[in-house]
Formats: sequence, C-alpha cells, structure tokens
Amino acid sequence: MTVLKTSLRNFFAHKGRMALSAIAVLLSVAFVSGTLVFTDTMNTTFDKLFQATSSDVTVSGKGSSDTGETTSRTGKPPVMPASVVGTVRGAQGVEKAEGTVGSTAVTVIDAHRDKLSPSSGAPTIVGSWNSNDARTMKITKGAAPKGPDQVMVDEDTASKHHLKLGDDIGMISVVGTHHARVSGIAAFQVTNPGAAIFYLDTKTAQQTLVGRTGVYTNVNVTAAKGVTNDQLKKNVTAALGHGYKVQTAKEVADANQKSVESFLNVMKYAMLGFAGIAFLVGIFLIINTFSMLVAQRTREIGLMRAIGSSRRQVNRSVLIEALLLGVIGSVLGVGAGVGIAVGLMKLMGKMGMHLSTDDLTVAWTTPAVGLLLGVVVTVLAAYLPARRAGKVSPMAALRDAGAPADARAGAVRAVIGLLLTAAGGWSLYVAATADKAKAGSGWLGLGVVTTLIGFVVIGPLLAAGLVRVLGAIILRIFGPVGRMAERNALRNPRRTGATGAALMIGLALVACLSVVGSSMVASATDQLDKTVGTDFIIQGDQEYTLINPQMVQRIKATPGLERVTEYKLLDADLATPDGRVSKKETINAADPTYAQDLRTKTVAGNLADAYKPDSMSVFEGFAKKHGIKLGSTVSVDFKDGTTAKLTVRAITSDDVVVDKGAMYASIATAAKYVPADRMPLDQLVFATAKDGQEAAAYKALKSTLRDDPALTVRDQTDYKKALKDQIGQLLNMIYGLLALAIIVAVLGVVNTLALSVVERTREIGLMRAIGLSRRQLRRMIRLESVVIAVFGALLGLGLGMGWGATAQQLLALEGLKVLDIPWPTIITVFIASAFVGLFAALIPAFRAGRMNVLNAIATD
Repeated sequence: MTVLKTSLRNFFAHKGRMALSAIAVLLSVAFVSGTLVFTDTMNTTFDKLFQATSSDVTVSGKGSSDTGETTSRTGKPPVMPASVVGTVRGAQGVEKAEGTVGSTAVTVIDAHRDKLSPSSGAPTIVGSWNSNDARTMKITKGAAPKGPDQVMVDEDTASKHHLKLGDDIGMISVVGTHHARVSGIAAFQVTNPGAAIFYLDTKTAQQTLVGRTGVYTNVNVTAAKGVTNDQLKKNVTAALGHGYKVQTAKEVADANQKSVESFLNVMKYAMLGFAGIAFLVGIFLIINTFSMLVAQRTREIGLMRAIGSSRRQVNRSVLIEALLLGVIGSVLGVGAGVGIAVGLMKLMGKMGMHLSTDDLTVAWTTPAVGLLLGVVVTVLAAYLPARRAGKVSPMAALRDAGAPADARAGAVRAVIGLLLTAAGGWSLYVAATADKAKAGSGWLGLGVVTTLIGFVVIGPLLAAGLVRVLGAIILRIFGPVGRMAERNALRNPRRTGATGAALMIGLALVACLSVVGSSMVASATDQLDKTVGTDFIIQGDQEYTLINPQMVQRIKATPGLERVTEYKLLDADLATPDGRVSKKETINAADPTYAQDLRTKTVAGNLADAYKPDSMSVFEGFAKKHGIKLGSTVSVDFKDGTTAKLTVRAITSDDVVVDKGAMYASIATAAKYVPADRMPLDQLVFATAKDGQEAAAYKALKSTLRDDPALTVRDQTDYKKALKDQIGQLLNMIYGLLALAIIVAVLGVVNTLALSVVERTREIGLMRAIGLSRRQLRRMIRLESVVIAVFGALLGLGLGMGWGATAQQLLALEGLKVLDIPWPTIITVFIASAFVGLFAALIPAFRAGRMNVLNAIATD
C-alpha cells in the first residue's frame, strides 16, 4: 500500500512532465482504435447493404462471379434465356421469380460529357428497375423509368453531380451509347457506400447492356411462406439442373462481404503497421521520460532505500507510475480513436464513399486491444529505467544528485550495437547480391530489422561522434552559446541517442520508400524509352473499361496515323509437351504490328514469327518449367472457343518490365478458334503517327475520343507522368501515415528538452547570474534541439537510403534496373528536420527564459 501511495504521489507531482509521454501513448492507441472502429463500421455498412439488397435466392449465368459481377472480356454480361424465369417459377416453394438485367461495364456521362462515376473506386451499376430494388430504394422525386427515354438515378449520385429531373444522361456500353432523361430519383433505405446506380426499364436495359431482348443476367427468387432459403435453393437447382449458379441471400452477401474484406484487410493491416511504428517511436519517448525522472529523483530514491525500501519496491513504484501513465493515455486514446474513425468516415464521404455514423461500430475488442497495447507497451518501456532505479545504492544516491554512469554497461552496449549493425549490413549485402528476388527479400527484411536495432543500440556511441562533427559545422559559428549547446547534447549520449533514434525510424522509412519509388519510376521510364516503339496508347480509365469495335474503327480512321494495333486478352488452359495442363493462363492476342510497337527481348526466335498463323510465343520461365523449345507444340483450349494446336516460334526474356510474363499470338489466329460473338474486346489500342505528324495526330485522337470519356489517349510523356503520379500518390499517402510516428518523435524531442531544462535548473540559474541573457539561453536550447534533430535525420536518411538501394537491387531482378536517389526529397527532409528541431525547442526554450534566477540557483 505504501508503494502505491508513493507512486501516486510521484505521478501527480510530475504530471506535467508525464504529459507528453501520455500524448504519445494517446496518439498511438487512438490510431489503432480508430483503424479498428473504422474498418468494423465499413464491414457493418456493407453487411447491411448486401443483406438488404439480396433476394431469397439468386439465379445467375454460369459465367458470372460469386459476387454477382457481370463484366467479362467481351464487355457484355453473361446472360440466360427468358425461359429460365418460367422454369424457376414452376419450382416448388417459389412465391415469385423476376428476371433482371445489370452490368458494371458501363460508363455514364452527363450532358456535358462529364463522367458520373464515383471517385472512390466504387462501381457504376446500370440495371433494370425491379421489385427487389423497390424494396430497398424509396423514390423521393419523379417516377420509376418507363420507356427507352427514361432513367432513374440514386439520390447520392444526383446530389453529388447536381442532377435534376429532365437532365440528359448517356450510358456508354459495348452495344453503343444510349441517351435518356432523368425520370426519378431514389434514395437507399440503407447506407450506400458510394456506388452510382442508374435504373432503366427491363426492355431498355436489355437493349442497352446486351443488345437484345429476351435475356436476363439474374433471376431474383422469393420463397413462399414457410420455405427456407436453403430448401428453396435445392428446389430451384433441381428444376434448372446444374448449368446455372444458384445462391441463397446469405451466400451472395458472404461472397460480396469477402470481396470487400480483402480490400479492407489490406487497409486495416497497413494502418495498424504504421500505428506499430508510432508505438515503437513512443517507446523511446517513454524510456527517455522515465530515465530522466529517475535521474532527477536519485536523491529521493536514495533516501527511500536508506530508510528501508527494497530494490523491488523502488522498481515496483516506477512501474506503477508507468501503469498509471499507460492506463490514462490508453483510455483517452480509445476515446480519441472513435473520433478519428468518425473523421475518416467524413473524409471518405468527401471522396465519394458515404458512411453513416448510425452504423458506427465499436466492438468490445477495440477498447480491450487499445488498453492492452497501451498499458503493456508503456510498462515494458519503463522496465529498464525502473530496473536502473532499483539498482541505485543508498550511499551513492546520498552522495550524488544524479545517477552514476555505468561505463561497463556502455561498453557492452557499444559492442552489441556494433555486432548487430555489422550483421545487418551483411544481411543487406547478401540481399543485394541475391540471384532471386524471393530469396533476397528475406535477407532484406532481416537486414532492415537488424540494422535498425543495431543503430538504436549503438546510438549513444554514434551521438558522441556525430554531435561533435555537427557541432563543429553548425554550432561553432554561434560562439560560446553554440559550444554550450554542443556540450549539453553530449552530456548524456544515451539520452541524445534515444531521442535521435525516435526521429531516425520515421525518416529512415521515408528515405527508403523515396528511393524505391523514385527508382521504380526511373526504371519504368527507361524501359518505356527502350521498348515502346509506338507514339500513343489508348486505354480505359478502369480495368474493366474495354474499347468497343465502333471506337476502334473511329481510331483507325483518325487522320495522321501510320498504323493502329489492337490488343486483346484471352483466357485459356494450356497443355504443354511435358504432359501437364496449366489452367487459367492468359494469351495476349495482338495484330502483327505489335512486334514493332513493343520491342520485347527474346532468348530464342523472333517475336514477329509468333504472329504467324497458328503460332505463339511463351516467356522464358514458362518454357523452362514445361520443357518448351522453339518448334514445340502447345495445345491451347480457349475458354470461349475451341482447342488450337499452336507452334512456339519465340521465347521472350523474363528480364523485362512491360508485358512481363506475357504469351503472344495474333488476333487472326485466335479468331480461328473463338467465335466472333465471344471474341474479347480490345484492352488497349496502340497508334503510331506518320513522320512529322505526331502533334496533329495526338490532337485528332483526343477529338475522336471525346464521345467516350472513359477512354484516354496518352503519348509517352503522358504515360510516364501518369506512372509517376500513381507512385507519387501512393508515397504521399504512406508519408501521411508515417507523419504520426514523426509527430510522436517530435514530442520526444520536446519532452527531452523540457525535462533536461528541469534537470539543469540550478545550472541555468548560475549561467544567468554570471551574464547569460534570456535570448542567449533560448538560443542555446534551440541549437541543442536542432543538433539532436539533425543527428536523428542523418542516421535515418543514411539508413533509409541503404535499405532503399538494397531493395532496388532486388527490383533489378524483376527488370527495374535503374537506381535513382531522389536528392531533392532527401535534402528537403534533412532541412525540414532542422526546422522540426527548432519548432520542438520553442516551448522548452520559452520556459527556460522565464525562469527566476534566484529560485533556480536555490534549487537543490
């Protein structure tokens, strides 16, 4: 009980000094809790949506996916004859069966040709208005569509794009472009996470999406009273046979939820990973805080030991303070996490994904995980300072106002740090010289972890050396004040090393990712320059956006073009000479001119020969695996056609980036075995301008594509810029998440300086008494902070560039051979770290400047 009272008294006596550590715990726990609440809320939202919108049993074509996705390489959804509806109605236990038509392979535009697709990546769905939709949607304005000139739109899309009754809407599908006017606006009865939905009457939907009437993509089946969904599924399957996909409402909802969860889990674990980094940085802050508090209370601890307190009691007293800190920080963090989740929901709303706070889900596991993590991490971080406090002898404490340095422990630490760093460096070397990326990635991971731990352990030794160098370069120009700042930073190398290490972690990751991202862009750009021999690439904005034949003909008719190359993807099973069957492979079918458009390196044969009749190419790895040589025959069973016997005329190198792992054949060869109505649409179209007419052809192509905003034409400059922008956006998002760790590291610098000011109260008073001005005092503290921040930046950026360079060597095995150090980014981050140090010192320097000189001198 006495230990508890002492701990409580000490904790509240130093609550101001504990505040920044508590904020670090709060931020880390808040990020974890916010991530869990946000992803749980999204799961709840989608679960409610899928359950509400699913009929008791759904019948779909054999080619449709489990999630109800109706797109295909032909641009048309898999369909069933209308007779299926009658058969289903006759099944036992069926109360009602209704055929519907829907597709996501549609681009919807307004009267100004602007796309009405969601910006969040959610699908655009065009379908027939049916009784199942009428159950989950409420018409708020106008009426349901009747006739080919009417369309109804969901309320969220209408609001976002300012659509009103009577507005013209165009729906572009493989069949063509269909125009209609808004006849009604309908609101979801459950939360719509962001999909844009447009309703037509059934006959119009059939003509618009499929090109003919008398077919359906799905049949919604309602069970008669007393019939379970599982029993209804059995009855419908028995009536139809096994040529169709029959699913209960739960199966459809589960399949959709599984698809959503795969995306959510990636986001969830990525965010939790960054929260883990923030926790790791927070550990240094907590260790520093308790180490300094223990050092400042050495005399007090010595008195406790002198009057009978045991080592265990002193140790327990410090750990109880850490427990209190962890509990308070974690409780506040869990509450802040809910606020972060709500903020993320609002942010997603601005991006087009609507999430209602009515669905806010806080599972009991969220506060439990937050509290457990916060408390455990805090107590573990405080263990070493607590152990150190327990080792203070009564006599040593009474003689000295500070804890004596342990030279032996410092030497052991330095040896361990050097060994770990050397082991990490060796692991990175092995990774960089690996023959295969998969094997090297394991060594890279080991090297990253080991060098990071090594640098943390060896931090005090590095601080002692680097701070002197930095002092000579940066601080000496400030005269005596600069020299005092240098000595203050060197006074406790362990503290300086730990403070710098906290900043080092975040900046090392920033530097590593910058090098990798920049190298990827440089390598891809280099590959484009070397391999792409065409001027323009035409493709859809989304993966499922295909180029219909009418648009291909218009592209070919564009003036100023020398050649146009079509490019399709066909699914097939390949029977190879070794007797094995390789299922679900992709054949890249193109016009023979593609051999000029893409200068792909071959290890055997000539790629142009692969476009001869009944010929193909395979890639190097596939050829080695299946014993394929030039002249070998491969049996190609096209999914939507018949089986072909194709002769291998070329083997392409695996040492490429563009079309890596592709197997080529000509479109003419594929057309012999795949019926015209099942032939996939073009994924891409390549166009090459006549000499000297590049600018005019580019302008003409853009004019040609105005009628289909889903298609984009890019020249090589555009393509490189798009690639750079994509990687840049990803890196910016990662940098944003890493900002949490850097904020915690900055708090660590602030806390270290604030506590060091308290620790040096008497010293500061004496310096002020002998003539040091307030301005000089504040400058000294600011310079000390800057040098600590720059020290951490040097370690982090150096370490991160080493990681990034090693990672690039592994990427080189995949064809990304250019190492590009983004010096502008590295230099900017380095300079910014100095400003971070300057900012972190503002409050401690201000407090030190306001210190009363006489009271400071009188401090014991």
